Amino acid sequence: MDWFVKAFLKASLLWLVLGVSLGVAMAAHPVWTVHRTAHMHIVLLGFVTMMIFGVAYHVIPRFTGHPLHSRRAAVWHWWASNVGLVLMVGGFMTRAYAWRYGTPLRATGGALSAIGAYTFAYLAWRTIDGTASLRAAERRASELASNARGSGARLPLASVQSTREQS
Repeated sequence: MDWFVKAFLKASLLWLVLGVSLGVAMAAHPVWTVHRTAHMHIVLLGFVTMMIFGVAYHVIPRFTGHPLHSRRAAVWHWWASNVGLVLMVGGFMTRAYAWRYGTPLRATGGALSAIGAYTFAYLAWRTIDGTASLRAAERRASELASNARGSGARLPLASVQSTREQS
């Protein structure tokens, strides 16, 4: 398993613990419900989406048979999403006491989190499609197999595999 997949999964679990802890704190001290927006973002962006990102980065290449489009971008995505969420949550928490300082934190964190989400969408899309040369090889292999079926001849598996290796 790639390290960034593990990092997304572990970050997700950490955000879950933080979200549950803040939820318990808000239940114990109702005045802390002023932080409910931070709580919501911790649970939804922190736990839910980080888990989705980690699982998707692990399974999409396996389901499609295509390598991840860019491992470097996935690492960058992890940093952008987590740093962005820390800043955004810090901004929500600070906003309750010092509006002037909370707004730039929220804006910066939100922008980083959004860029991370856009990066994920791009990587997932490109991984699902695969590279142009891989798509061409798959098309050639499919054509060879359909031609072999149409003529009644059996196409040896080695020739299909060698077609994939050539591309």
